[in-house]
Amino acid sequence: MDRLDELAIFVAVAEQGSFVAAARRLGRSPAAVTRAVAALEDRLATRLFNRTTRAVALTDAGARYLDLCRRALAEFEELELSAANERLEPRGQLTVTAPEMFGRMYILPIAQAFMAEHPAVKVTLLLLNRIVSFVDEGVDLGLRIAHLQDSSLRGIQVGWTRRVVAASPDYLAARGEPKAPPDLAAHEAIAVASVRAAHDRWSFGAGKEETTIAINARLVVSTVQAGLDAAVAGGGVVRPLAYQSAPLEGAGKLRRVLRLHEPRPLPIHLVHPAGRYLAPKVRLFIDRAVGALRGRFEEERP
Repeated sequence: MDRLDELAIFVAVAEQGSFVAAARRLGRSPAAVTRAVAALEDRLATRLFNRTTRAVALTDAGARYLDLCRRALAEFEELELSAANERLEPRGQLTVTAPEMFGRMYILPIAQAFMAEHPAVKVTLLLLNRIVSFVDEGVDLGLRIAHLQDSSLRGIQVGWTRRVVAASPDYLAARGEPKAPPDLAAHEAIAVASVRAAHDRWSFGAGKEETTIAINARLVVSTVQAGLDAAVAGGGVVRPLAYQSAPLEGAGKLRRVLRLHEPRPLPIHLVHPAGRYLAPKVRLFIDRAVGALRGRFEEERP
C-alpha cells in the first residue's frame, strides 16, 4: 500500500505541477509529498521531475511513467470494487491497436458500438501498420495478424487470412490470367511498400512447395488501399490480404487468381499482456470483439 500511495502522490504532483498544490489536494504536508516522490525516484533510480524554484516539470521518463501509474491506480480501484462483488460500470480510457485497414473495417465499428453501450469509456484506436509496444505506448488490447512469438502477450484467435493475388476483370481480359507464379513476369505488378516486408518479392506455396518470385513493380504505393484502388482501375495485379480484397471481389471489381499457389494462412489474434488483471472495460471489449469477429474469417482456415 505504501507503493500505491507513492504512485498516487506522484500522479498528483504531475497533474498539479507543484508539490505544494499536490499536498493541498491530498491533505498532506508539502514535506511529506516531497519525501514520497524522492523515495520513489530513489527506488526507481530514475529522475521523474525536473525541479526549479518556480516550476516542477516531468522528465521524459516521468511522462512515460505517469501513464503507467494512472493505469495501475485505475486498475487497482476496479480490482477492489470487483473483489467486493460490486456491480462495476466500465469507465476510463481504453487504448486498442490494430493494422490500419483491419482497424478501419472491423475494429472501429466494434469500438463505436461498445462506446454506445458504455458511455463512461473513452476509446483511442491506434491504427498502425507496425508492431506497437504495449508498455511504451500504453496499449490495453491489440489485434495482430501473425503467428505470435511474444511470450508476454496472450492471444485469442478469431480467424484466419492469407496473402492473395487479385486484378480487375478488365485487366485480366486484356492481359490474360496468370496460371503459375512465374507468369507474373508478363504482368504489371502493383507493390505495397512495407516497413516489415520486402515489396519486390512475393512468396507462394508452403513447405517444400514454397517459392519466391522477384517482382518488378511499375507502381509502388505506401498503403494497401492505394494498391487496391490502382488494381480496380486496371493498373495490374496486387497482393493484399484476403480480407482486404474480399469486399471488392464480392462487388465484382477484383478477381482472385493463383489460388492453387497461395501461401499458408496467417492467424488473426486479439492480444493483451499476459498475467495482468483485466479491467472490466478490457474484458468486456474482448467479449464483444470475439463475438463480432469469430466466424467471419473461416474461409481461409487451413
